[in-house]
Amino acid sequence: MTQSVGPRSPAPPVGHWQAGGQAPAADPAAVRAAVGDLRSPVVVVRTDAGYAVAPGGTVTLGGGPDGLPVAAWLSPLPPESLGDPSFAADHGLRYPYMTGAMANGIGSAEIVIEMARAGMLGSFGAAGLSLERITQGIDRIQAAVGGKPYSVNLIHSPNEPAHEMATADLLLKRGVPLVEASAYLDLTPAIVRYRVAGFGPDGRPRNRVIAKVSRVEVATKFLSPPPDRLVKELVAAGHVTSQQAAAAGRYPVADDVTVEADSGGHTDNRPAITLLPTILALRDRLQGQFRYAAAPRVGLAGGIATPASVAGAFAMGAAYVVTGSVNQACVESGSSDPVRKMLAEAGQADVTMAPAADMFEMGVKVQVLKRGTMFAMRAAKLYELYRQYPAWEAIPEADRVQVEKTQLRAPFGEVWAQTRDFFTRRDPGQLARAEADPRHKMALVFRWYLGLSSRWANAGDPARQLDYQVWCGPAMGAFNEWAKGSVLEAPANRAVVGVALNLLYGACVVLRRQALRQQGVDLPAECFPLAPMPRAELERLLG
Repeated sequence: MTQSVGPRSPAPPVGHWQAGGQAPAADPAAVRAAVGDLRSPVVVVRTDAGYAVAPGGTVTLGGGPDGLPVAAWLSPLPPESLGDPSFAADHGLRYPYMTGAMANGIGSAEIVIEMARAGMLGSFGAAGLSLERITQGIDRIQAAVGGKPYSVNLIHSPNEPAHEMATADLLLKRGVPLVEASAYLDLTPAIVRYRVAGFGPDGRPRNRVIAKVSRVEVATKFLSPPPDRLVKELVAAGHVTSQQAAAAGRYPVADDVTVEADSGGHTDNRPAITLLPTILALRDRLQGQFRYAAAPRVGLAGGIATPASVAGAFAMGAAYVVTGSVNQACVESGSSDPVRKMLAEAGQADVTMAPAADMFEMGVKVQVLKRGTMFAMRAAKLYELYRQYPAWEAIPEADRVQVEKTQLRAPFGEVWAQTRDFFTRRDPGQLARAEADPRHKMALVFRWYLGLSSRWANAGDPARQLDYQVWCGPAMGAFNEWAKGSVLEAPANRAVVGVALNLLYGACVVLRRQALRQQGVDLPAECFPLAPMPRAELERLLG
């Protein structure tokens, strides 16, 4: 085994090793096997020919002149030991790993079920779905997982607060024990009601919340007890009891907060390396202020796509990791084969920002795939027209003709009729606003395009491929680069559990390699098993 040459002199040995039958092995294959056996310690000794791994035998710390000097020692590092052990314990998991909810059912019931069966946590992408479809998804999940853990998304819907509250009511009625709260700009009655209504007679929370955050001000709200004003309003409305309200003051709104760095969908494009430490420090300050019985945990999402990124997240103090974009490319996702192929071909620079359908009027943007689709450019044009003109009729005729031809593919009035029918069922209050405000009417029609663009992608509609809205972050490109030449390169081989196990296993190898470097032992890359492997091989290695 060749060892790299650096400026540092060899560190003093930590001990001495005496053989117990087998001689040290220096070939890369032997080192790779030893490092890859995560449940066993690794002893690296210094021989006349260089570094070697020493099987069995006896190590004496400090030691005397007998035996080979020990250059480095690695303790066992199975994936179960990563992160905060209380996260897995409290949620009933084997691994500190979660698949985040992707809207419109892209975070499918199938993903949630597969994750539950593998000892990990999956979140159902309820955002954008009707109450009927959310109910169907919950029914399927509950029937399949039994008592295993699962989560359902509850998304902030500032343009549809009635639907957000109705979704919270449905989750309570169906006994969903955990929600992933996403895209919140502020706390709403819906998310506070879900949390507070779960306090039992013993004053302990039955309903748990994992909140995605990317801003300090939003994280502060979720890491604090619910506001008295909202709680009192819920008591007055009969949504929660006074006993539940009293108990809520002793707990934060969220048990866990997921720091969402540069990600697909709703994102502030924040760098994880600065955002995670900031929120960890905020959590510590608020824990010192409120002195909860158990401090809220902080996980990381956004850019989680390779063993190195998973290892980096845990090294920075994340309690757990959450994946997003890479799951959409898996066979169990609620997306389509054409989209999975597009995602498998994406590079890290093949993403851009585009107007969000659910917060269109507010100017909020989501990160989407730009390779193979013109959605971002076409959606941006609609937002530009919305900002510039007070009504559809005020837009210059040439622009109106172009929008009807390219984005709507139908006369404005025809699309408005479809939009009106939709909101008659979903939220009639929107129609009253539209009648009084022509700009709002225009916004609802433009949101028709933005909303359907993701559904065309999920359905794989070939006539609308240039309009596919595919939520995606740069993590997808990083994943593709790592998977190149391996079993995970082909879209048909990307299964959500296989991806998760590869990331967790690889992260442990990365951390072991770093631990060797910290002890002055820098071995060649060929000594470390980082390439993706078939799931069966991983399960054998992981026991």
